[in-house]
Amino acid sequence: MKCQIIDYDCEKFLGKTSEIFDLTFLDPPFNQNKEYGSHNDDMQPEQYWNWMKRVCKLTLEHTSEGGAIYFMQREKNTEFVLESLRSSGWTLQSLIIWKKKASAIPAERRFGKHYQIIAFATKGKEPRVFNKLRINPPLLVTEKHSRPTGMYVTDVWDDIRELTSGYFAGDEPIRLPTGDRAHKQQSPVQLLARIILSSTNVGDIVFDPFAGTGTTLVVAKQLYRNSLGIEIDPLNMEIIRIRLSKIRDVDELSKFREDYGFTAELNTIWPFDDEYQIRKDKLLRLMKRARRASIP
Repeated sequence: MKCQIIDYDCEKFLGKTSEIFDLTFLDPPFNQNKEYGSHNDDMQPEQYWNWMKRVCKLTLEHTSEGGAIYFMQREKNTEFVLESLRSSGWTLQSLIIWKKKASAIPAERRFGKHYQIIAFATKGKEPRVFNKLRINPPLLVTEKHSRPTGMYVTDVWDDIRELTSGYFAGDEPIRLPTGDRAHKQQSPVQLLARIILSSTNVGDIVFDPFAGTGTTLVVAKQLYRNSLGIEIDPLNMEIIRIRLSKIRDVDELSKFREDYGFTAELNTIWPFDDEYQIRKDKLLRLMKRARRASIP
């Protein structure tokens, strides 16, 4: 599988390339005046959103018929995200609410903020690929019975933890020797796994124009998809190369595979290798031993 990272400006790249993509994950800087090594995150709003419209339009031109884009942004910018997609020719399919697991950000004169939006759109009216994933989330305290066949993934994603809540996010966030996050908006591998599994098949091409620390490429590689990322920051480029050379334990996707165990044709959209099966069989044997040991 091809897994390529290019040190370049994404808009210039899209203006030159002949590549055609099946899925794009668009997670740009949010223009929040955050500190980036190679980007001004304090652009004038009109300048910023005109830039996003150009990126959306160029991406559409390099997308297969029915191919998808997932555009992630802050909840307050929802109208601008939808306008950027609509004006550049994309067809909105779903507006996904990614509900955070950490405490809501308080506000003085409005409700606290507790989610981000991800706009799922396609080139044309019908998705080229849409795999209906089934999950089996933990039962709520108000629910009495387990779901024998799980449930379909909806447009509210409240089962994936964000990586922007300090050390509560565990070891997955890439950190500098100082302890600070190496990237301000790193996405979890679980999020990219759900997006890639939903809108691509094995062998498709996944594109990330703002690759950051390379999570999209790391996930695509494990799911047997081709991928191409664009990144201009030298530190991020080095992080990506390291992550792709050897998958970290915290980036390993196999531990999440059981989450989608009720999905039809899961083995087709997420092939597993012999190593995965060996680990699974070993775990099952250990569980059986533990159950036998607990029986008086």
